[in-house]
Amino acid sequence: MSAVSSNQNQHRQHGVAVLGIFVADLAFRAADLPGVGQTIAGSGFAMGPGGKGSNQSVAAARAGAQVTFISKLGQDAFGANALELWAQEGITPRVPQVTTQPTGAAFIYVHEVTGDNAIIVVPGAAALIDPADVDAAADAISGARVFVTQLEQPAGAAQRGLELARAAGTVTVFNPAPALPFDDAVYALCDYITPNEHEAAALSGIAVETVDDARRAGDFFLSKGVGCALITLGEKGALLHSAKESVHLPVFHAGAVKETAGAGDAFNGGFAAALAEGASPLEAARFGSAVAAISVTRAGTAPSMPTRAEVDALLNRVAA
Repeated sequence: MSAVSSNQNQHRQHGVAVLGIFVADLAFRAADLPGVGQTIAGSGFAMGPGGKGSNQSVAAARAGAQVTFISKLGQDAFGANALELWAQEGITPRVPQVTTQPTGAAFIYVHEVTGDNAIIVVPGAAALIDPADVDAAADAISGARVFVTQLEQPAGAAQRGLELARAAGTVTVFNPAPALPFDDAVYALCDYITPNEHEAAALSGIAVETVDDARRAGDFFLSKGVGCALITLGEKGALLHSAKESVHLPVFHAGAVKETAGAGDAFNGGFAAALAEGASPLEAARFGSAVAAISVTRAGTAPSMPTRAEVDALLNRVAA
């Protein structure tokens, strides 16, 4: 059985608010990254919707959550693409558009064999998001069961969102990606912090190569005031680490890996959707792992996010 009820009417009543950015993903497939001054031939190109916050919103919406996305766009073709995407996915945008900056974009290198990736993100208009913008969407945050944010928009905006969520009793999920500097006060606002192994290492100063390393990094986050550290470990799975439990979740296998870009966003979106339904932290982490496992079998970031039926099918197959 699925860790979370699949009753559509029930789970559409539970809200997730996400603060983050949208970017147009420009993905290039090749055998290697070129060096400075070097030009190489690639084997594929695709343009699609991306940005951690937007990707997480799509993942949560397809998993069944009622999602509000808080961000900022430019008034351009990429911005129009974003609005069209959210309309198609049933996501409510709280996203003003500006004329002074373009909508963000990301260069994504994808290894043509392994699917491993390297990414450069320019947030564009979303770099202008400030605490006042977050205050303008305070009702969406306070009305949600779960609030999620990252660090692609300014850290001060993320902190304000977490403060508003904490004050309202909304569950807070902080995905510190990329691992940029932020105020230490943010840790105590986090019910859950969800770095990958690289981000956990950068923030804690502890190299995270094994599950035991992840536990030590988890202890660092707990010492900073975090309620629970959920560290994703790529092909090694994930670690759920709190004062009450420390559980290693092996990775799900949903098929051949095609592209790993967006896997962390799939995990976070699925995790938030499950929490919003009332799943336990461990159940929600398993659900997020299943969402991520399916996403890496497909190309793209937002387009790779699975439907609720697909996630339930994988969880049922594993449980059988």
